[in-house]
Amino acid sequence: MSLTFRPSLPTLTALGHRALRALGVERPPATGEHDPQAAEAMQRAQEARQAGRVDEARTLFRHVAQRWPAHRGALQELRDLAVEARQWDEAISVQQQLMALAPPADRAAEAAWLAVEYYELGRLELARGEASRAIGHFKAALRADASFTPAVVALGDAHEAAGDAREAVRTWERAVDSQPSLPLLARLERAYREQARPSRMIALYRTASERAPDDLALAAALGRVYFELEMLDEAADQFEKLEVRAPDLPVVHAFLGAVFERRGETREAFEEYRRALRLGHAFDWPHRCTACGAVAPRWQDRCAGCRRWNTLRPSQTR
Repeated sequence: MSLTFRPSLPTLTALGHRALRALGVERPPATGEHDPQAAEAMQRAQEARQAGRVDEARTLFRHVAQRWPAHRGALQELRDLAVEARQWDEAISVQQQLMALAPPADRAAEAAWLAVEYYELGRLELARGEASRAIGHFKAALRADASFTPAVVALGDAHEAAGDAREAVRTWERAVDSQPSLPLLARLERAYREQARPSRMIALYRTASERAPDDLALAAALGRVYFELEMLDEAADQFEKLEVRAPDLPVVHAFLGAVFERRGETREAFEEYRRALRLGHAFDWPHRCTACGAVAPRWQDRCAGCRRWNTLRPSQTR
């Protein structure tokens, strides 16, 4: 019994394209995938970059991107070089090309990069005193990635710089409904404090703690607000409950010591302060990078370890 080989349509198509390329009839694929010339050009460009010849590397990557317009590797390298040079307009231009080329599985990651670039461009404009332009860039960052906390924090700051404190508060209030993060809560707390609205400060953190009952950082922030408003019994109760859940967090013992000191209970205050100092960073809530695991004493828009943006989250352990 003989078997007849029947090639599939994709196989026939691939063989046909290979024959056309061998005859010089068909142009190389736009992606450069599996093209030895593209691979060789990328290798030369990467070697130049590793050797510190940045201008040469940029020229070579641009050559690849021009010859193979859908070569995502070359575009990503150009994006990274623009980010390193803080050339945000260039970075955004390249990133928009990457967004158009990204498959569904990669779109979220590419959108996060676009948010970073618009955010940094907004920061640059804000530093120049161009609050209106900064607002536009921060909004563009949030359109790219609505969860990009640094952009919504900075958007409120830009509204304040433009003289519109009410819109700043509205911006932060809208955001905190969906992402009750510490930097947003801190901005609103400051605004409510300036407006002499202590009840709003308490309600702010109570609501956030109820929405995220496992978030120790929010529980500690509520205790701090109680303390600063001289509600010592409420503060002591809050931190004592927190101590049961996280006995090694220095902020808990630092504030318990402060509560005991205000009450005149010197011995108890000394003991709590001693524990807080032994644990370190007494009044700060530590944050941990979700990308590299580096620990920072407080929230920042960018990790000092891996240099990624929007990755620091409150640490739930010491």
